[in-house]
Amino acid sequence: MLNRRDFAKLAALVGGAAAFPWRLGLFGAKRALAQIPGGSLAPGDIEKFVLPLVKPPAMPKMQKGKMGNMQGFDYYEIAVRQFQQRVISPPHPMTTVWSYGSIEYPGTVAEGGTFNYPAFTIEAPWDHRVRVNWINDLVAKNGRFLPHLLSVDQTLHWANPPGGKRGRDKRGYSPYPYEGPVPIVTHVHGAHTHADSDGYTEAWFLPDAKNIPNGYAKSGTFYDYFRSQFKSRVGQGWDPGTAVFEYPNDQPATTLWYHDHALGMTRLNVYAGPAGYWLIRGGPNDTDLGYRAPGVGDDPLGEYTEIPIVIQDRSFNADGSLFYPDNRAFFEGLNPSQLQIPFIPEDACDGKSDVSPIWNPEFFGNTMVVNGFSWPYLEVEQRRYRFRFLNGCNSRFLILKMSNGMPFYQIGGDQGFLPRTVELNELLLAPAERADVIVDFSRARRGTEIILQNFGPDEPFGGGLPGVDFDPADPDSTGQVMQFRVKAATSRDTSILPTTLPAASRPGDPDNTRAVSLNEEGSATVRVSEENGNIVLDCAEGEEFGPTAALLGTYDGSSHTRKWADLITENPDLDSTEQWEIHNFTEDAHPIHIHQVHFQVVSREDNGGNLRRPEAWETGYKDTVIAYPGEITRVKAKFDLPGYYVWHCHIVEHEDNEMMRPFHVGPIPSDGPAQ
Repeated sequence: MLNRRDFAKLAALVGGAAAFPWRLGLFGAKRALAQIPGGSLAPGDIEKFVLPLVKPPAMPKMQKGKMGNMQGFDYYEIAVRQFQQRVISPPHPMTTVWSYGSIEYPGTVAEGGTFNYPAFTIEAPWDHRVRVNWINDLVAKNGRFLPHLLSVDQTLHWANPPGGKRGRDKRGYSPYPYEGPVPIVTHVHGAHTHADSDGYTEAWFLPDAKNIPNGYAKSGTFYDYFRSQFKSRVGQGWDPGTAVFEYPNDQPATTLWYHDHALGMTRLNVYAGPAGYWLIRGGPNDTDLGYRAPGVGDDPLGEYTEIPIVIQDRSFNADGSLFYPDNRAFFEGLNPSQLQIPFIPEDACDGKSDVSPIWNPEFFGNTMVVNGFSWPYLEVEQRRYRFRFLNGCNSRFLILKMSNGMPFYQIGGDQGFLPRTVELNELLLAPAERADVIVDFSRARRGTEIILQNFGPDEPFGGGLPGVDFDPADPDSTGQVMQFRVKAATSRDTSILPTTLPAASRPGDPDNTRAVSLNEEGSATVRVSEENGNIVLDCAEGEEFGPTAALLGTYDGSSHTRKWADLITENPDLDSTEQWEIHNFTEDAHPIHIHQVHFQVVSREDNGGNLRRPEAWETGYKDTVIAYPGEITRVKAKFDLPGYYVWHCHIVEHEDNEMMRPFHVGPIPSDGPAQ
């Protein structure tokens, strides 16, 4: 595979333009720092291992009577709200966040309610329908909408409510941050569900606030289309500021998660907090291994032996607020005054600038946050525990290790159990990937303190080994994740560390092979050079500035890039099995997520034609796969539900700027919102 150091050598050989030298540290913008920049609160000023790990309880269902007798399905009414929560350790201030909670149990956890960052876990029985009324409640007590916590770039192809019905879901041209009502739509990541309930990125909706500006679109292009489909299929309507989705949970028992998916805003909405686990239990591909997870009404600080652990990187300001960059110069390692180039919609070399003023191609926080607390600790008994790890970072790849060298026993991945337990000394997790593991503390001495470490880079990941192909994370900040404190066992451990597991059977031979591509784009109108430590416009002799976007495309011997609004090129037949060959022409590894399906990783092929089998931890079903630079990654899936879905990179900064494409299963309807 082509690692980042190889790419730096290649850039020197070919003049650098194709490899976008600004990303690799030319002009003094060094990416690998001892402590990466962020907000006004330095990570060294946050005391580690002070806050105990929170274990999110199960989300309570609506009580019977709210939806008639609710025969045949569980019903939830879940809102997104804004509130304050302790995230960074005292004496630092509280942090304003967004997250989900049950409207029947309002208030934060500290107030006895269910609103928490991260959100409570939805426990879904296998093959049992779950219906959720998702509510956009980002409104103040006076009924007026709440603006975004972060700077929204209006020059991307985004939801664009100010554009009205004609201009929604299109690129805007205002260089100023959007300050209007926030669009949201919830996607259950990895769910096998109908198109009207998938959380399609153009099915967003605004809160039902009393001061929505005149002329604003209150919902996305697909909202009414899916509302009509859902009403016809299920019989329930959607009220303003809401969307009702239903999930059959007919896939193998697994670890899913739910989060926002609004067009061009996912990176910001998820960074603000709304995300939670969705666990499917039971059925022929599950087995009781004897571990106890928190249930409805359980103490978030209680003791459990099965614990979901979501790892995120964030940065903060001294007032406790979340920090996320509000200018492109941050990505270049420059002050805004040093990036002296035109931005959209200003004039550039050969027409208008195509460089967005706020969007950053990737973001890496300098503080590790686990289950909503900075660098927490967990007291563990001398026994086995089951941890469901989720990489919830925007851009960061994680390479997790225990400081004492103890192994992980991985039993499952994105979409359920592996065929056999795999013993690993480290876990590689791309954004959105999950690892279901067992850790055995029975031989650790009482009083031992073990650090969960991260050796992934503080920069884009291109594969390879830490210390060889890239610098690992800063050992004093992002190189530490959380702490385990070992204490004596209080009872006999009857849990099971299995050898074999009831994994689902593999899909059949493919009916079709489809070649797609991953690409990166530089500016067509902005050329730059370095002058006295600044990056300045240089139309005569400069190199193209970039990247300006990451793109998906098709491949037929050469790559043909496609943007979100282009005609649909991925159109599998209903009930067909397809093999997708993902050709990566960028310098980064990308976590590629395909909605609706769970797939098998078939192989990887390097640029020398050498084939590799899936990694041992990839032998079960997945929904997100790492596509390495310079390689072809092959996956195989069955497409058995008709309608519109999407596939995209789960580096959400990429997803938000063109690295997402619609696909349609079955014949595309002539009256559909997209063709």
